[in-house]
Amino acid sequence: MVTSVSALSSERSAPPRRVALFVTCLVDLFRPAVAFAAVKLLEEAGCTVEVPPLQVCCGQPAYNSGDRATTRAIAQQVIETFEGFEAVVVPSGSCGGMLSHHYPTLFEDDAVMKAKAESLAGRSYELMSFLVDVLGVRTVSAHYDGAVTYHDSCSGLRELGVKGQPRQLLASVQGLRLREMKTPEVCCGFGGTFCVKYPEISNAMVSEKAADIAATGADTVLAGDLGCLMNMAGKLQREGSPIQVRHVAEVLADMGDIAPIGEAERGRPEGKR
Repeated sequence: MVTSVSALSSERSAPPRRVALFVTCLVDLFRPAVAFAAVKLLEEAGCTVEVPPLQVCCGQPAYNSGDRATTRAIAQQVIETFEGFEAVVVPSGSCGGMLSHHYPTLFEDDAVMKAKAESLAGRSYELMSFLVDVLGVRTVSAHYDGAVTYHDSCSGLRELGVKGQPRQLLASVQGLRLREMKTPEVCCGFGGTFCVKYPEISNAMVSEKAADIAATGADTVLAGDLGCLMNMAGKLQREGSPIQVRHVAEVLADMGDIAPIGEAERGRPEGKR
């Protein structure tokens, strides 16, 4: 059984401070700024952050495609890579859900690996949940001048209970005004391999999401999963929308000066994250 975040928090005499960052494939390949933002937020909250170099994909594409053998092999490497850390923090609800909810089910026939998978599951947290629920962070020192709306990504919301945490932190960002969508909890249509297997349905879903975003009058849409963000950014750009798309961690880490997702990076001072 996977231990809940609230239960883990109550069991600890002090919150974990030596943490490992699980970067995720999409962040590594398409938006490294999300990882830098996560590190900045964690360090400002008093954590020592390490990024294990041998980490690989969480195995979610293989898992969603029914390839359990490949998923098990990937999971075993991930489990071994993150042994010894007090906490493993993931700036993605879907990858976080994979580690904390699905890994233990992969090793029902292997008691040793199942125990290791359950250990990792109990130490794995989505970034927003870790900051608010575990570390007790309530405010950030950031500024973002604009109206934003927030999309609740499916895995973060439904598997990990991430809903109020990012909104609580966004409320402390100077200059930011939150405008809620009518249906912030409705899927954007990405769903990993879903958008490849069912492109027409996926496009219909993201079209509805784009309309909901536009109706808020916000100039920026935020979320905690890069897959969803890339999907929404692609649709908004194809429609010619000026609405910017960003990972919530970037705004909370006061990195709102970087180019939005899907746009070419503007020049920045060397060495600045």
